[in-house]
Amino acid sequence: MSETTCQLPSKEVMLDKIRGCWIGKNIGGTLGAPMECDTSMHDISWFTKEPDGNPLPNDDLDLQLAWLVMAEFYGLEHINSRHFGEMWANTIIGPWGEYANCRYNCNCGFFPPLSGSCDNDGLNRSNGAWIRAEIWACLCAGRPDDAIRYAWMDASCDHITDGIYAEMFVAAMEAAAFCVSDIRQLITIGLCKIPDECRLRESIELAISYYDRGETWQDARNAVVKLNEDMGWFQAPANVAFTVIALLYGEGDFGKTICTAVNCGDDTDCTAATAGALLGIVYGNSGLPEKWKSAVGDALAVISLHRFSIPAAYPQTVTELTARVARLRDIGELYDPDFLTPDADFTSRQAAELIWKKSSYQLEYNLIFANISVEYLDKPYLVPGKPNRVRVGVDETISSANTIFFHWNLPEDYQCDSPSFDIGSRNYCVGDLTVTITPPEEINESMIYLELEVSSSDHQFPTPIIVPFRKAGSTNFPKGKMNRNSNACRRMFAINKRIAMFRK
Repeated sequence: MSETTCQLPSKEVMLDKIRGCWIGKNIGGTLGAPMECDTSMHDISWFTKEPDGNPLPNDDLDLQLAWLVMAEFYGLEHINSRHFGEMWANTIIGPWGEYANCRYNCNCGFFPPLSGSCDNDGLNRSNGAWIRAEIWACLCAGRPDDAIRYAWMDASCDHITDGIYAEMFVAAMEAAAFCVSDIRQLITIGLCKIPDECRLRESIELAISYYDRGETWQDARNAVVKLNEDMGWFQAPANVAFTVIALLYGEGDFGKTICTAVNCGDDTDCTAATAGALLGIVYGNSGLPEKWKSAVGDALAVISLHRFSIPAAYPQTVTELTARVARLRDIGELYDPDFLTPDADFTSRQAAELIWKKSSYQLEYNLIFANISVEYLDKPYLVPGKPNRVRVGVDETISSANTIFFHWNLPEDYQCDSPSFDIGSRNYCVGDLTVTITPPEEINESMIYLELEVSSSDHQFPTPIIVPFRKAGSTNFPKGKMNRNSNACRRMFAINKRIAMFRK
């Protein structure tokens, strides 16, 4: 797919597609919310309760409003994983599973991607990430390889492997949808951005095979459930495949597509919202059925953001959200003349393959004279008396900084095979060195913060960076199973019942 055959639409059409994306997202999320977490199949064709112009709140959309503000505040071209971590810790108050784990990890210094990989078992391949891909697709319209780069930073906040690949898949499809309208072609583009060997691809290809053989969507859905029964509910491979089933069997009909997504069950607000967003981009707001649009109106309902901790006000309406996304795209063009030029080949895997190689156990420190990385080769868990290897890397140095000096300021009872070391550097080149740190036989703290001083041949004053570790086995997150027999739960249910009666 060359540049000559793939061009972005006019600015007017772009605005219509961006608006369609968010309207479609709002419609699907509101349609599926009442059935969320119900893993049985359904049979709906319209809202179970008329929204009357009031869409239901949805964290799928909330987090993307935070990312929009983050990109406005810091500049889209400047944001990195630490920006995501800081924004998450201060802004995102949603208590659900991996969201709470990410917040706790960031508050401990385990910034992304450690926040998604550490002490997050059972949740790290779930649905929390791929449901928030639209912001990167809209900002990187026609540039799937840029969209998946931001999607990786986003998803690694609270996920690994399939949980990350799922957002890359969706972000690529949606970014390409500004130029490509064929659903099957969009699915192919998305598949080009995820590894050959992963449960996500296996689930998606299984769904496609059932569609190609003329089987029913119910049979396709059941096959996906069977394949993923070892993972349980609320996991990305099955739910992304449900979204693909909806897109294929919906055959371009907006209502049929989002209803099929909900009827597959499980994380119904997420599957329908993503399917609705993709078709919203393909058709634009002007091409979506009026009856669905008028049902939810223009409002944005927010549930999981701390309004007083976000550095700027988030959008209150789809109209405002659309305008602010478009403004960021205009700013992006000023920084990069190619920003509005579509990728030459939407199916290229080159950029994606580099992203797949990224470690989920690496922290980056962006210093003024170089980028420093610390990769935990043995994971960031310290076992008393057991050596732990870390790889220290140097990248993006300024031209005159030809040597980077390092020195560990360790507590007396910690040992290191290279307490001081140097790494030669050159502009646009990468250097690294592996060191081994051995903790004492007794560790009393759950979190350990070790100081690594960094300086260079022309920056003699040392810049300290803090390298966090966690004592192995010191953290246990609750798995989220509610104790409905507790006094606290009984009080909560009683209060909610009285509030519901009052609202009537």
